[in-house]
Amino acid sequence: MRKKSLSPKNTGLFSSFMLRFLLPFPKGQTAWILPMDRDHKEGNMGYLPRARREVFFSGISREDRLVRALDQMVEELGGVFSRLAPELAGTLLKEVEAAPRIFGCAVGRSGFILRGFLMRLMHFGFTVFVVGETITPRLQPQDLLIVISGSGETAQPREVLRRANAVGARTLAITADRNSTIAREADVVIHIPGTTKLTLKQEPDSVQCPGSLFEQACFLFLESIVLILYKERLDHNHQAMLARHADVE
Repeated sequence: MRKKSLSPKNTGLFSSFMLRFLLPFPKGQTAWILPMDRDHKEGNMGYLPRARREVFFSGISREDRLVRALDQMVEELGGVFSRLAPELAGTLLKEVEAAPRIFGCAVGRSGFILRGFLMRLMHFGFTVFVVGETITPRLQPQDLLIVISGSGETAQPREVLRRANAVGARTLAITADRNSTIAREADVVIHIPGTTKLTLKQEPDSVQCPGSLFEQACFLFLESIVLILYKERLDHNHQAMLARHADVE
């Protein structure tokens, strides 16, 4: 079983998002980005420097802070998406469509994101399960296991992935660290270069809570997969999707 690892490239995906050096505040206020407080290295996309975090919301109302926060999140996500390799979508779709059953394992906010993705796969007719649920069956060699871990070291996904490898199932990891244990041991690795809870030096800078940038990027990446499937499998047929939507909720 050959392992395939895909890393971000400067491919121009979502290239309309450009990093700005002058950030306009609402109501005509402006603030210059200060020099980076660390050396610029590969993987550091030059987001708002740590030195600027303390003054990010200075002198503006709570309403204007909402505008600034949304603008900054779009800016940071644009930096992540501009580095994603377009073939990531095809790789994930190929694995999903080849599997008779799809299992998912992730914890915390990553777990919510993965559950949402599996829910959509169910709407498209795939057979899906969440690891740890009492109704989840035994994993078989032909099945696919998807795990999400920004750090690539989260205990439960890491151990579940190892068990899946032991039974010969196909394993796919979505992570921000391509050198992590999960990335090394998965058959397929999708590297999303967001900031994790560890806020490592090689990760992009962000004003957001630790892990938020990776989680947001992961959610939107998987939503793009959903949109592709919505077109290819249902041709945007709303009623066809509703036919599999829960009616006892």
